[in-house]
Amino acid sequence: MSRLVATAKLLRGGGVPWLRAARDGLAAVRLAVAAAGSSTGVLECLRDGPVGTASVRAQLGLDDGGLLEPWLRVLQAHGLVRASDAGWSLSRRGRRLLDDEVLRAAYEGFAGFHTGLYRELPRQLRGGTPRRDVAEQGETIAQLTRAMEPVLHEALVAAVREVRPARVLDVGCGAGQNLAAMLAAAPVAEGTGIEVDDAVADLAERLLARRGLTGRARVLRGDVAALAAGDRAGGPYDLALLANVVYYLPLAERVPLFRAVAGLLSEGGALLVTTTAATSDPFSRHFDLLLRAQGRGMELPEVEPLRQQLADAGLRPAPARRLAPGQPLVAVAARR
Repeated sequence: MSRLVATAKLLRGGGVPWLRAARDGLAAVRLAVAAAGSSTGVLECLRDGPVGTASVRAQLGLDDGGLLEPWLRVLQAHGLVRASDAGWSLSRRGRRLLDDEVLRAAYEGFAGFHTGLYRELPRQLRGGTPRRDVAEQGETIAQLTRAMEPVLHEALVAAVREVRPARVLDVGCGAGQNLAAMLAAAPVAEGTGIEVDDAVADLAERLLARRGLTGRARVLRGDVAALAAGDRAGGPYDLALLANVVYYLPLAERVPLFRAVAGLLSEGGALLVTTTAATSDPFSRHFDLLLRAQGRGMELPEVEPLRQQLADAGLRPAPARRLAPGQPLVAVAARR
């Protein structure tokens, strides 16, 4: 019995390196299983289950060579589907995965490009073509950033309370969650979101509509500098937000971006920049590598150079503050 207890403690604690690696590996398998359940369309086929294996095969037009049944058994073992005499159906966990856009994006993103970076790194280190995750995975990335909504909410509400804006601007508005949060904190304000990705702009419009904000908010498609130059960005705005945007631009383009946004601010208006910063944190190092692997000059900003860039754009930056203890997420507010 003592040997069994010791083994159980060892497994829980991961004290032996190979056991720790096995535990991490099983977690990676769970991640991949959930992502594949979504991407193969199998879970969606079971939404109105129970459904037989032959019906799933027919719906998806599969020629699976006998793999479908074992694949369904894998999904069952991971608690995503249930089996009965009537066929296969979704479990509560499987239904939640389908219905929660952020959860589904997390599984697809981390099982996909986040870990694909390392599977394909040897090829890229030997001169292979750059990655295209940012260009091709815009919707998934936009949904993934929604996971940061609770962390950003406090900073957004604090900025709204300090500035008391009549107009707010969200540059690179993604799925629209931050614009919606600012408008919720400023009930009489009007808002504009700007987004370069049409599919992501559609996400933002749908979210704003779901939250009853269509009458107070709009989403413009395009680059903020081009929109501002063509006098199509509106304004002046009392509060502007750049959330998780700055690292997509090469260093040389950051001051021009800040200057373009500053030009849309009212006198005394504020720009709030939130970002993952370049630190020694493991996720920060990973994210910076993923950005650099895109081959387009993307990289995470360091805090003090970021503040200097805001100053070079004619703004008055306040000291940076960390958004979550132990996390490389920072916010810098700058006044015009």
